[in-house]
Amino acid sequence: MRIIATVVAFACLALNTLAAPTSHTTAELLLPVESARPGDTLLAAVRLRMEPRWHTYWKNSGESGKPTEIEWQLPAGITAGEIQWPTPERLEAEGLTTFVLHNEATLLVSLTLAADLKPGPLELKAKVFWLECEELCIPGDATVSATLNIGNETKPSANAALFTVAQAKLPQPATALGVKSAWEKPGSTNGRPLIIEWPAKNGATDPDFFPYASDDYKTQLKPERLPVDAGRLALRMLVKPSSTNSPTQIPGVLVQKVGGKVESFEVTLTPSASGAPASGPAAQPTAKPAGSETGAPAASGSVLKWLLLALCGGLILNLMPCVLPILSLKVLSIVNQRGAPANHARKHALVYTLGVLVSFWALAGLVIAGRLASWGEQFQDPRFVVIMTVLMTLVGLNLFGLFEVILPGATINKASELTAKEGLSGAFFNGVLAVVLGASCVAPVLAAAVGWAISQPPLIILLSFSMIGLGLALPFVLLSFFPALQRLLPKPGAWMEKFKIAMGFPMLATAAWLLAQTADHFGPGGPLWVGLFLVLLALAMWIYGEFHQRGSKRRSLAAVIALVIAIGSYAWALESQLHWRNPPANVPGTQ
Repeated sequence: MRIIATVVAFACLALNTLAAPTSHTTAELLLPVESARPGDTLLAAVRLRMEPRWHTYWKNSGESGKPTEIEWQLPAGITAGEIQWPTPERLEAEGLTTFVLHNEATLLVSLTLAADLKPGPLELKAKVFWLECEELCIPGDATVSATLNIGNETKPSANAALFTVAQAKLPQPATALGVKSAWEKPGSTNGRPLIIEWPAKNGATDPDFFPYASDDYKTQLKPERLPVDAGRLALRMLVKPSSTNSPTQIPGVLVQKVGGKVESFEVTLTPSASGAPASGPAAQPTAKPAGSETGAPAASGSVLKWLLLALCGGLILNLMPCVLPILSLKVLSIVNQRGAPANHARKHALVYTLGVLVSFWALAGLVIAGRLASWGEQFQDPRFVVIMTVLMTLVGLNLFGLFEVILPGATINKASELTAKEGLSGAFFNGVLAVVLGASCVAPVLAAAVGWAISQPPLIILLSFSMIGLGLALPFVLLSFFPALQRLLPKPGAWMEKFKIAMGFPMLATAAWLLAQTADHFGPGGPLWVGLFLVLLALAMWIYGEFHQRGSKRRSLAAVIALVIAIGSYAWALESQLHWRNPPANVPGTQ
């Protein structure tokens, strides 16, 4: 029992690397023909179908997210071209701009057949990787395949009509659109304003531009619509080169509406020298929105802003209901240590901070490795939900006093109570536990900061998660290094034990919410079997605490009985009935 909290905490963090979350997107490989001749060129389609409210990302995902990738596994003699992307939608959430695909997205790829292919069936395969998001994001992947017969004739397949629809959703050539672009004025530290203008044919309205990503420059992701006469459409977009020279070409997709229908055109802008095109408007550029760039890391001022936002998110995390009970007990330990040497409190605060930072560095490592795409993504995994439900319940029972969790380094005066002296290793693992419990909560500020961070280079990701950790640990560092602040805390007394018990109720409320989530992963039987296991586990922990930790006779027998009940209930409820380690792919009884 001395290391139960430590083991469970690290298990929760490590589970992210092993989890295989239930996907909300399906993928399939389709061909427009059943058979083709050697030397032909044909299209293949990877069709992604997302559940309602879920989305995947376009070739330029924007300030967050990740584009879908296709790794082809083709027979010799067949080569694949680049992905042809449908027109995306703009999504603005949590202060971030992204380009997304909803409902169904058909990614077309040109396949070229060698002239010397031998007749017969060939299996075409591809590994597809995507990031799917609703409020949370999870990575998905699938292996898709289709069979193509090589013969003397080209024979259409049943999916031929789908390709006609898919091609209609592609941006069309802009040769007749009459697009002109010019730099409005010389550049500045915020970027160089670019004016894009074209005739408003057929009453076109609502102009927009979706830039392609580039390593040579960063673009404003939401261009400004300029007021011009009814016969023209105009946009202003800030462009920040990575070098001293402005880009000579800026490819992307222009969008307009005609009669309520969206029209899109693939263009490559070739800006002329300073001066608005075709007597277009010449106005002062607006200030660049924070983070409104893509491709390379944000400017230093923008990075500083987001790092400060991450620090604020960590501070707010202290107030979230799933973290508050543990942190409240940490405050009580500070109250109880009044009178101890100042170096003692400071040392423990620094070790606690180290535990928090190490945990956040582990999360940052998972993000950098591509195994974690957002804060809270792990809750899409059924096994993680079960583990967190059990952990929250155990923490609640511990706060109620059914049993004691003795962290490494703590000492005991009696069999039933801890001394005020907390060991250094205990302070470290308290920091780890605070982060694990914090995974249950997502503050809006924190979600925005993490959403921005995951699209940045590894160093920025590491700095962002470090700032969140520092924000989470900052109150205890301040209380320990500035003893005068402790005057704001109440004096120690009998109320502390009652407060500790009261903090158990928010933990049980969180456990109840998590228990309800098991129905989404396991069907109607999920809450029943997990709930029965929790009841029997509570019985085992009560026996352990009452007759082993606080008892005086047959303590070993009490420990054995508690262990048998815990293991038996786990084997019966979770393994035999729920099969929690192998959750179903399609959950019966849910929508």
